[in-house]
Amino acid sequence: MPETLAKNVCGARVAARGLVRALAAGAVAGAVLASVAGCSGAAGGPSTAPAPAPAPKQVMAPAELTALHELPPITALLFTPQLHGAQAQQKVAIACMAERGYRYAPAPPAADTGKDGGTDGGGGAEERPRPFGLESSVPPRAATASPATPPEAPPRPGSPESTPAYAQALFGRESARVSTKGIRMSVSRPGEGCLAEAEKRLLGDGRMRWLQVRIMLFEAQELARGDVEKDPGFRAATTRWRACMDRAKVKAQDPVQVLNSLPSADARRTSPVAAADLRCKAETGYLTTAYQRLAAAQQRWLDKNPTVGADWKKLSDRQNKAAGEVLSGSTTG
Repeated sequence: MPETLAKNVCGARVAARGLVRALAAGAVAGAVLASVAGCSGAAGGPSTAPAPAPAPKQVMAPAELTALHELPPITALLFTPQLHGAQAQQKVAIACMAERGYRYAPAPPAADTGKDGGTDGGGGAEERPRPFGLESSVPPRAATASPATPPEAPPRPGSPESTPAYAQALFGRESARVSTKGIRMSVSRPGEGCLAEAEKRLLGDGRMRWLQVRIMLFEAQELARGDVEKDPGFRAATTRWRACMDRAKVKAQDPVQVLNSLPSADARRTSPVAAADLRCKAETGYLTTAYQRLAAAQQRWLDKNPTVGADWKKLSDRQNKAAGEVLSGSTTG
C-alpha cells in the first residue's frame, strides 16, 4: 500500500521507503523519505597517491555537529520530533479497527519519531540529512544508543488480518484514495478507512494542506541544497578544502564526490581518502561554512514563501492539540 519513489536530484539518487509517513502526519502506516546526499560531485572517485596520515574520527565534537545540523530551518521543520502525534494517530486507528471487528497492532512509534510521524523511529536527529559528505568515520546509526524499532510482523496466513476485508477497513478502497503533488513529486493517501480516520482526527479539513506543505518543504530542501553550490562563501570553502586535499595528494572535486567513491561503511572508516576528507574539513572549517550557507538558503526560501511556514505552524499546533485530546481521553474535536 505505501508508495515507493526513486529519482535523481542533482546527480544523487533519492529514494522513498513509502511516502506515507514522510509526507504526511500519518503515524500509522510508516515510511520515511531518504535525504539527498548532495548536489555536487563528478562521476567517478577521487584519485590518490600515497596514503595521507590518519585523520580524526570526526570533524568536530558531537555537540558541535548537532548544533550545525539544527541550523537549516526547513530541515528543522521536517525533522522536529513529535512522538505524541504518532501515538495519537495509532490510538485512533487501533480503536477504529476494533470497532470494525479487527485487531490492529502496529509497532509503537520510537521516541525520535518526527513531525511526519511513523513507526520506524525516523525523523529524529539521526535521520537528518548529511548533505556535505562525511562528518565522521562512524555511520550515524552506529552512534545512536536507541535500539531500532522492530518491523511489524506480516499477517499470519489465514488470519483476519490477511483478508481483503481487513485491508479495506484499514486503507479504504483504492478508488477512494486522494492525491496531491508538488513540482517534482506526487503522493496519494487513503481517502477512507481507519488510517484516513486517524489523520482526519488530528488534522481535520487541513489534512491535504498538511500533505501539500510537507511536499513543498521537501522540495525546497532540495532546491536550497542546489542554491548553496552558487553561494560565494560555500564555493570559497570548497576551494580551501580542495587545496587541502591536493596537499594530501588526493584529487577530488568536493566532499560529495568523496562520499560517493566510498562503497561501504568499512571504507569510510579505513580509507585514506576518507581520512584526508575529514582532516581537511576540520582544518578549513568546511562544515561550519556549509551548514551556515545552507541555513541562509533555506531561510530565503521561507521568506519568499511565508504562507508555507505559517500553514505548517497552524496545522502543527492543530495536530498537537488534537493529539493531546486523544491521549488524555477527551472526545472533543
